Amino acid sequence: MSFSQTINEKPVFVIVHGAWGGGWAFKEVDSLLTAKGATVYRPTLTGHGERVHLASTDIRLETHILDVVNTILYEDLQNVILVGHSYGGMIITGVADSIPERISKMIYLDAFVPENGESLNALNRKYGRAGHENDNGFVIPVWVPEGTPPPKDVAQSWKTFNDPISLKNPQRSLVPTTFVLFVDKEKNPEDDDFAWAAERADKKGWQVLFLESDHNAQWSTPVELVEMLWNVGIKN
Repeated sequence: MSFSQTINEKPVFVIVHGAWGGGWAFKEVDSLLTAKGATVYRPTLTGHGERVHLASTDIRLETHILDVVNTILYEDLQNVILVGHSYGGMIITGVADSIPERISKMIYLDAFVPENGESLNALNRKYGRAGHENDNGFVIPVWVPEGTPPPKDVAQSWKTFNDPISLKNPQRSLVPTTFVLFVDKEKNPEDDDFAWAAERADKKGWQVLFLESDHNAQWSTPVELVEMLWNVGIKN
């Protein structure tokens, strides 16, 4: 490949959705990034979205990590800008631990920032939030009315919330990383549910940015979110 071809390659974003959701949640973000010249992948985790027919109580945190690892490997992606929203922070942490050589940058969006041996439930309890309730092996999105047509949030295996993450590769810490805290209008950043994660990110030496938005900026402020993703992923 010539140097001119290399510099003209499109930037590649891999966006990992949050709990109960699916790749569908980032459809508009995908369109806006694509219009800017990016190539975007938004894999849906096993048992979610269009893969809801695969839902099972046997799905574990490692299952979801492998969903994204294998997307990157089988699409043969390099220099990936890896983005994780909320629960997706657990996933991208595991992905970067597995294949750090494929990742050029990481961006956590109002997301969990785990250390080795921590689970999402453990992090919630540690920082004053309730762990997710086990309902016959699933965690149910009670805010979704019965009979709601797709696309919609769906039940997720409880094990994905309760499994501790296993991190073994020190190369993961060499990937340039940014944390973006979504802060509701007229709310202090330190009062946000993910303020602890932003503080943890800051202590790691990551860049920490703020975006005025509710927790789901992909729907409430997609244009502003895409501008931030572009600036962090491409310009920084």
